[in-house]
Amino acid sequence: MTALRYDAALIDLDGTLVDTVGDFDAALNRSLSDLGLPAVSRAFIERTVGQGSEHLIRQTLAQAGGDASLYERAWTHYQHHYLAINGLHSAVYPGVVEGLARLRHAGLRLVCLTNKPVTFARQLLEAKGLADSFEHCFGGDSFERKKPDPLPLRKACEALGSAPPRTLMVGDSRNDVQAARGAECPVVLVRYGYNHGEPAETAGADAVIDRLDDISLIG
Repeated sequence: MTALRYDAALIDLDGTLVDTVGDFDAALNRSLSDLGLPAVSRAFIERTVGQGSEHLIRQTLAQAGGDASLYERAWTHYQHHYLAINGLHSAVYPGVVEGLARLRHAGLRLVCLTNKPVTFARQLLEAKGLADSFEHCFGGDSFERKKPDPLPLRKACEALGSAPPRTLMVGDSRNDVQAARGAECPVVLVRYGYNHGEPAETAGADAVIDRLDDISLIG
């Protein structure tokens, strides 16, 4: 499964390109403090991220013992705090810059495809110097549905004019695998990401890699 077999790649953001648990930790726990609720752990956050901010906030409220009716207030506080700290407590994973360069050098067109709200995603890519690698960035609010629904992958392929079987999905969790299977895209996972507390090998991807720059070595 060498990169040269593909025309394009759709690449997840949180847990794939950037380790953002520190950002989530800061924004979520500041929001909980605003609401008079106890903090949640980083381990909980790692297990919970990946299905969009709405899901993350609802699960965080439940974990902290907050009533579901607090959701709208929590979302407002979260947006405020996340925009203020986006990228400050996160780091690009080793091999990402090199991997993106290799994929582009091989002629692949790249899209960042994440469940993160697109404003947050674009801000983070800019802050980490990754934005210029991508032709498009689509977030969890860019389409009617989020991953693991295959719709975002299909829409991203349409934006590129790329056939799904020749468009590689690169992610870190079973959500990426499920979405890729539904869209008929091949899929590779990175081993280091946030797969809901489960090993990446259990998600059923076509391959699992240690670093993004290993992708061209897949046989």
